[in-house]
Parts: sequence; structure tokens; C-alpha cells
Amino acid sequence: MTDSRIPTARLGERGPEVGVQGLGCMGMSFAYGPVDAKESRATLERALELGVTLYDTADAYGVGENEKFLSPFFRANRDQLVIATKFALSIPPDDPTRRVIRNDAPYIRQAVEASLKRLDVDVIDLYYMHRRDVNVPIEDTVGVMAELVREGKVKHLGLSEVTAQELRTAQAVHPIAAVQSEWSLFSRDIEANVVQAARELGVALVPYSPLGRGFLTGSFTNADKDLTSDDFRRQQPRFTGENAAANVSLLEPIRTVAEAHGASLGQIALAWVQQQATVHNLPVIPIPGTRKPTRVEENTSATRIVLTEDELALLEPIAAKVAGDRYADMAFTSAGRE
Repeated sequence: MTDSRIPTARLGERGPEVGVQGLGCMGMSFAYGPVDAKESRATLERALELGVTLYDTADAYGVGENEKFLSPFFRANRDQLVIATKFALSIPPDDPTRRVIRNDAPYIRQAVEASLKRLDVDVIDLYYMHRRDVNVPIEDTVGVMAELVREGKVKHLGLSEVTAQELRTAQAVHPIAAVQSEWSLFSRDIEANVVQAARELGVALVPYSPLGRGFLTGSFTNADKDLTSDDFRRQQPRFTGENAAANVSLLEPIRTVAEAHGASLGQIALAWVQQQATVHNLPVIPIPGTRKPTRVEENTSATRIVLTEDELALLEPIAAKVAGDRYADMAFTSAGRE
């Protein structure tokens, strides 16, 4: 295993330079079963050693606990990394299991102050709208976010799960550095419109769940049988029941390519996402999540794998054959509104 640092790419035309692979930190506090704080801290440190400089969190992850957990690491390495966090999923005090989407000005201002306090930083490098509230004009939401930039509380703006038209409208108000959406061998709906809009506007794509929430690594085959009762993936249609059984067979082409490269399934899935930067001619910085240093080493090594045209062709049909949606309710995704 080489320790060479991964290359870099720019988030948007005027955004920061970051490693071409970031780190999704949600699972260190939330959603994927039992956590190990010590191992998660070691994962953060190892990622930085390998050139991972974009660290992704949100105020909704663990009801703010993920931001608090990351804070000491961020403070200790402030000049070396880019902090990305998000607002929009409001948590009612009387029901911490619910999420209410809010994009209104009072909420945004309340959310940014709370995130700054939990993170214990003076400014957030990349501030995302986590989900779109269709009852609030996006130009109004981005207008408030732009005010945060002018006030020095935020450096750059991002949007998550927006349509191509929403991105264009937002960009007309203030430069958008990055769009975060699910993008993987199993989830390619953003290629229909969003990717083209991002390329035209000079916006980077930040794919979340590039490993299909772990399914593309072969680490589990059925969420109901293989994962703990508190694991978020048990709520996602494609990972349970008949859908899961059908989707397992779709890993075979990935396994064929992996064997040819002496790589893992996950490395090939990540290499495919990374290579979309060349295929679509725009910056692509995936943020695979993990809580293990060895997985960070494995994931970053995927940045050095180049797939052949024949291998890309072998992997091409997979997404169209996936059984089940990526969420039970797709209304809150860009695909649900395109």
C-alpha cells in the first residue's frame, strides 16, 4: 500500500482546491449501526494523511452530534481541510425521528449559527442546502445563503439534490461551488439533466453514496438479514426483499472488472465514479463514507485505477437493471422533481 497523496480538483470555478476524493462522515455518528469513536478519529487522521481534504457532515446527522464529534479534528487541522456542512432538515423537539424540510430565512440563520457553534469555527467553507423546500423560491433561499457569504460566516455555497433548472436559477443569484447528489453504478438519474447543467455552469459534482451505501462493495446482500435494526439502509427499497435478491446479481460485472485489476468491488465502483470527471468533463469529487482507516486506504487507492473503454461498456447497463428506488419517497430528490 502506497502512501502517495491523491490528486486535487477545484470545487467550482472559484471554489477551494480539494483532494479528488472526500470523506463522508455521517456514519461516524448516525445511520449505520454501532459506532467506534476511537476508530473513527483514526479514520479522519488517516484520510488527511492520504490527501483527503473535503470532510462532509450536516446538522441533521445525529441531531448535531456529528458536527460536535468532528469539531476537535477540524480545529486541530483547520488550515489543511475544507469543512462542508448542511442545513434544511429541521428536527422537531417533540419527535427527534422526524425531519421537516425548511429553506426559509429565519431557519437558515438559526441553522448556520448552531453549526458554527457545534463545529467551533469562525466560518464554514462549504455550506449546502441539504434538501429543497418547494414552497420557498430557491432564489430566496440562495439569496439568504449569499448574505451569509457577505457576512463572512460561509465561504462557498452548495446545493444537494436539486434539478438542473433549480441549479440554473440558484447560479443566477450567487455562484454555486458544488452540487451534491447520489451518483454511482446503481444511481445515475442525475446524468439526464443535472450533470450537463453543472458542466455548463462550472459547478463541481460531489457524489454521495458512490458505493451504493456499501451494497456495491458486497459487504451485505440483504439489509433485513445482514444489518442491525437501527441501520438506515433497512428503510431503502433496493436493499431489502426481492429487490435485494435481484440486485446482488448486478455485482457480477463489477467483480469481473475487479479481478482484472486485482482490486476490490468497492474500488471499481469508486473508480467508475471518479472517471465520470473525464467522461462528462467536469470536476467530480465523491465522498465515500467509512469509519475504518483501512477502508480509507482502499478507497483512496481507487483514484489510481483507470478503467478501459471495454470495462466501462461492461458496467454501463447496471443502473438500468437496478430494482427499487434509492429512497422510499423520491419526492425529495432531484429525480422526483425533474
